Amino acid sequence: EVQLQASGGGVVQPGGSLRLSCVASGFRFDDFPMSWFRQAPGKKREGVAGITSKGGSTYYAGFVRGRLTVSRDNAKKTLYLQMNGLNPEDTAVYYCARKDVGSIDELIEEMHDSWGQGTQVTVSS
Repeated sequence: EVQLQASGGGVVQPGGSLRLSCVASGFRFDDFPMSWFRQAPGKKREGVAGITSKGGSTYYAGFVRGRLTVSRDNAKKTLYLQMNGLNPEDTAVYYCARKDVGSIDELIEEMHDSWGQGTQVTVSS
């Protein structure tokens, strides 16, 4: 059974940092590109970042503006999202997802076949 377990969310002040993790099990992790999405209250889920199966290439949504870094450790079957310079607009539930079709710059929900349960990130003073 494919499982993705996201963690690392929390409450942080504006300008702060968090690192999200997503531990995978039930499949060969290094065969699949992975992505991060987020869903803010009252908004549609949107793509944040993607990374190729071996970690050689990454892609970021425009709003990231160099503040977020996606990475992976295939030996640990873990996907990461390092978030720096957080602002209140980054408040959302963050989801990791396994990408089964398309390229990593196609952050489209329908191109992902498995999802983590989400981890809440709240940026507030």
